[in-house]
Amino acid sequence: MENIQIRQLQQDDNKAIAVIIRNSLAEFGANKPGTVFYDPTTDDLFTLFQTPGSVYFIAELDGEVVGGAGIFPTPALPEGYCELVKMYLKKEVRNMGLGRHLIDKALHWARKNGYTHCYLETMPELRKAVSVYEKFGFSYLNGPMGNSGHFGCDVWMIKAL
Repeated sequence: MENIQIRQLQQDDNKAIAVIIRNSLAEFGANKPGTVFYDPTTDDLFTLFQTPGSVYFIAELDGEVVGGAGIFPTPALPEGYCELVKMYLKKEVRNMGLGRHLIDKALHWARKNGYTHCYLETMPELRKAVSVYEKFGFSYLNGPMGNSGHFGCDVWMIKAL
């Protein structure tokens, strides 16, 4: 994966990553209420990820933003739990192992920063991502945890770090 750089989110990345997130959801028919598609924070992830205990990684290919993934201390999660959030890639760079690389970096950061478990929410429409999460050892939950506000998500998973 030469020409790929993984780095932390900068303010200038807001517009590019918001477009990637919304285009990805629309592509899979998951652009529905209760998802990040309609979440106002999607347009200003830089400010959102100034929250203590959070990080967002951007993937660049030849200097162009092509995706990202973050860790967030979602309200009402148990002590030591974080959430893997906003893991999206441009269509052109999927199946290159980039998603796995981003998840690996995010989970490593979470472990290093004292988290014991990582939670995530997704949708059946995003089947490819779900299979990647399974390979990382995430297991299914019967319902949501915490208070993400994303009532449009109906697949919930957890992993001990």
